[in-house]
Amino acid sequence: MFDIGFSELVVIGIVALVVLGPERMPRAARFAGLWVRRARAQWHSVKAELERELAAEELKRSLQDTRQAIAGIDDEMRSAADDARREFEAMQAQLRQTAQTAAPPPDTVPDTVADTAPAPAADEAPTRAGEGDDDRR
Repeated sequence: MFDIGFSELVVIGIVALVVLGPERMPRAARFAGLWVRRARAQWHSVKAELERELAAEELKRSLQDTRQAIAGIDDEMRSAADDARREFEAMQAQLRQTAQTAAPPPDTVPDTVADTAPAPAADEAPTRAGEGDDDRR
């Protein structure tokens, strides 16, 4: 803070002793020590306050940067979801178009399911519904 060496302090002490005298010198030294302690305490208080403000400002900047990063990621995710949705809808449309072009003509479609079911073998006996279900009792 101040660049005061030992020789300057000795000169100040001798001048104070001559001006104040030996009776008032101890009281003046205590008073000067009190003011020096108060000045140091005030300096440390101001220094701590500045450090807290700098830390708070840095935290605010970090929070703002994080929010911007999250907003950027959110925008990227939304655009990726939109792209995926568009691609999915295009695939669905393509599948529908392929299914319509590959469908057999209506003349060859059987009228009932019975027409397409295989006939039972001659050695198999037809079963009635519910036969063999012992779990129902």
